[in-house]
Amino acid sequence: MSNAFLLRTFASLCLTVIGVSASERPYFITYDQTMEEPGNLEIEMKGLTASPQDGNQFLSGVTKFEYGAKGWWTTEFYLDGQTTANQSTIFTGFRWENRFRLLMHEHLINPVFYVACEDTNGADKSLMEVVGFDSQYDGLVPNKVASRDRQGELETKLILSSNVNGWNIAENFIAEKNLAGEPWEFGYAVAVSRPLSLMASPEECTLCRENFQAGVEF
Repeated sequence: MSNAFLLRTFASLCLTVIGVSASERPYFITYDQTMEEPGNLEIEMKGLTASPQDGNQFLSGVTKFEYGAKGWWTTEFYLDGQTTANQSTIFTGFRWENRFRLLMHEHLINPVFYVACEDTNGADKSLMEVVGFDSQYDGLVPNKVASRDRQGELETKLILSSNVNGWNIAENFIAEKNLAGEPWEFGYAVAVSRPLSLMASPEECTLCRENFQAGVEF
């Protein structure tokens, strides 16, 4: 079942309370103005499992390599794969993302430009996008059939993000183009988050309230 379908059908509201570093936000789709520290390499793995109605249960995995090339430029490389019960385990493609911060100092609104190139196939089930006209039936296509459909895409985002009294408010305006000649597709994401505490504990600890954030994402 695609996340685009979930958004259209259920107008989904994602509420999360997760432990993150001070610079990261608990968002699934939405980006804010945070950039990776120059010279830092972060490796992250994301998993997603679901059992579509009338379909086989699947587990998708995404491995992300995020590198701070400059203070104003963060680049990320993704490797995608999935395994579907009673079918197969396959590699579904890769993504190369770049974010460019347009203003280095903090402002009321901080703009960031995002551009990504993707080479995936129809069996990809990472559910990292919110544009397009997918439906829940796309997830029922067998891997050996869906993997034949190559999907080269260019995706851009205008990220507008603000920090106000401990709150982060981020909006993403999304435009995506299938390089096979299909028309542009558009999407929008907005998210709000805040640490559970703005006061740092006097002693170092892992489970302190300031190390957790709550976020709402549309």
